[in-house]
Amino acid sequence: MTPLRFGTLGCAEFARRRMLPAMAAGPGTEVAAVASRDAAKAAETAARFGGAAVHGYAELLERDDVDAVYVPLPPALHAEWTEQALLAGKHVLAEKPLTTDAARTGELFDLARDRGLVLMENVMFVHHSQHTVVARLVRDGAIGELRALHATFTVPRLPEDDVRYRRDLGGGALWDIGIYPVRAALHLLGDRLELIGAQLTKGAGREVDTAGTALLATPEGVAAQLTFGMDHSYRNTYELAGSEGRIIVDRAFTPPADHSPLLRVERATGTEERRLEANDQVAATLAAFVAAVRTGSPGPDRACRAQAALLDAIRASAVVAG
Repeated sequence: MTPLRFGTLGCAEFARRRMLPAMAAGPGTEVAAVASRDAAKAAETAARFGGAAVHGYAELLERDDVDAVYVPLPPALHAEWTEQALLAGKHVLAEKPLTTDAARTGELFDLARDRGLVLMENVMFVHHSQHTVVARLVRDGAIGELRALHATFTVPRLPEDDVRYRRDLGGGALWDIGIYPVRAALHLLGDRLELIGAQLTKGAGREVDTAGTALLATPEGVAAQLTFGMDHSYRNTYELAGSEGRIIVDRAFTPPADHSPLLRVERATGTEERRLEANDQVAATLAAFVAAVRTGSPGPDRACRAQAALLDAIRASAVVAG
């Protein structure tokens, strides 16, 4: 089958480190074009991963040899260029968060549906097979009745010039880091979660939030306690607690392709460790996107809409410290 031809808007470090290598190597994808506002950067990136070097984002959207557009720009630019790509008739894989406004997120998904195009937000961990195993264990009663989720994603302080410290570009811990535990809660507990309370913290001298916590709950009373931040020791984990035990998942959100996950199931009778096969969540995400395009599926927008609504609610109602 002819590969899906991707054009990339921008040469972000994450795109060059994770996404473009996977697109170039994947059996169902190829890099058709790379655009940048810096012609030299576009040429250097295209030389590494293939495709044409294009000077300017709008010029890439006019190309007939591009089927789908990947958008790794700063969050504040996602909505504009995702909309332009959809209006140009291109399928879109956009980095998270798709936008920084739930209403705008909904508008873009509606536009994609109206035009028969696939729009997917690049939240990759939900495509990793370890979470399917976790969900099956919970469904089979491995820890009894589910009571709570604790999810944490924290990273060390970033370089001072990092765009995630810039409010005008949609920076902040909630949009960049908090999205992972929020999406984990939706993925594992369902999309009827409601916000109970939240706090955001601004580090000294920062114009954006650098840390936060949130408490969510299902209508049945299962709680989700979420922690995120970008001035912390590194943690990347979640724990599901039940009436008879708990399941602990490390390297939950950004495991390397060659990482073999180790799930721990703790009960009163002892601890069971399950070593799972490695799974490349980047390749799995691209495969899911290609499959949606090939089958004419509108894409998995329900969880993304619910995620955007929760992020909006956290931002709007959080107590802000610092």
